[in-house]
Amino acid sequence: MTLIIGALLFSLYRQLVIEQQYQVAQHLASEKLRYQQLALTVSRRNFAAQIRAADPKTALIAWRNSVDMVGALSLIPDNMPLLPQTRDFPILTGGPDKLHILTGGIVLTRYGPVLIATRTDHLATLIDKFINAAATAVMLTILLTLALGYLFSKAILRRLVHYRRLSEQIAKGHYDTRLPESWRQDEFDMVACQFNQVLDTLETNLTAVRGVTDNIAHDLRTPLSHLRIGLEQLPQKSAAERADASAALIEELDQCLATFDAMLSLTRIEEGQQALELQPLSLRGLCEDLAEMAEAVAELKQQTLALSTGKDFEVQGDKHLLFQALYNLVDNAIKYSGEGARIEIIQEGRRVEIRDNGPGIPDDAREKVFERLVRLDPSRHQQGTGLGLSMVKAILARHNTRILLSDNHPGLVISLTFQ
Repeated sequence: MTLIIGALLFSLYRQLVIEQQYQVAQHLASEKLRYQQLALTVSRRNFAAQIRAADPKTALIAWRNSVDMVGALSLIPDNMPLLPQTRDFPILTGGPDKLHILTGGIVLTRYGPVLIATRTDHLATLIDKFINAAATAVMLTILLTLALGYLFSKAILRRLVHYRRLSEQIAKGHYDTRLPESWRQDEFDMVACQFNQVLDTLETNLTAVRGVTDNIAHDLRTPLSHLRIGLEQLPQKSAAERADASAALIEELDQCLATFDAMLSLTRIEEGQQALELQPLSLRGLCEDLAEMAEAVAELKQQTLALSTGKDFEVQGDKHLLFQALYNLVDNAIKYSGEGARIEIIQEGRRVEIRDNGPGIPDDAREKVFERLVRLDPSRHQQGTGLGLSMVKAILARHNTRILLSDNHPGLVISLTFQ
């Protein structure tokens, strides 16, 4: 701001000087022409009379005739240039301002050289006043700029210090801390908003990690305890009992390994580390194969499995992963619907629905069931890893397929929409 104002004042100063020089030059040029024309039209006596009668407020004229000096000045300084070239020279007067500065030059006429000059000291005074005013304005601008800069930097520093203290709290583990946002909505508020969003995501992920850790600990504690007890008791068993006990321990261990294998597989699918073997697939064909494989499992629980297909739809997908996801959904319906339940697989175009008339899923739990290691059975008596629906969601997301859970009154409706 100071540099801009200084540049503007300097530009005004230069314009003022140039304009004054132009006006002086124009005035002297007009007087030069007038006296040259006057010398051509009047006699020497009349020429001298005209010079004596010249108004000193218009121009100061001096002409040396054959006898003495004529005009407003008592002498003609040496080395005065010919107009339009000019020179500044001082004169002494009897007034209160004894020293005047004149600007002028020599004009050659028929009666000899004539000095034509005009006062320019008042112009110099005006310029000095302008320079003083400009210097005062620049100083005030500098002081104002420094004051505003100090206040502004202090306000910024205060906010930065506050942010630093809050970040230290976050670094200590207080992840519920948030950066304040003001009504100004400036750049700091934009950064704070973005940072708070990152903190929200971080807190959500940490909560999910803690939940997964708790679930893993809960799921593995029982089988690991069984393994420990079984290993302690194994030497005490007879040779005949030892084989069965070893088989039971291996089964417990396989269940633990299955949990970790499922988690690793889920991570590879979610992160895109597992390449998809894409091929054109008939959605109707997938549903028919699905019903054929699940029918035997449903009959064991005395359930009815019905298939209804309509207009076929071709999808580009990995046959193995898509079939795994669809079978997992049907297997869950069979597992949790209870004996005598009715399960339907309905395919119409790009849409597939899996319906059952079991207990269903509460509204507030329909999003949670897709999280890792989440089970609606708080006692966790049902066999499984708790990763089935998480795997389903990851596979469908890789295939740009939307999944929606809704109520079947009673039971559950799982709707899949393929792209």
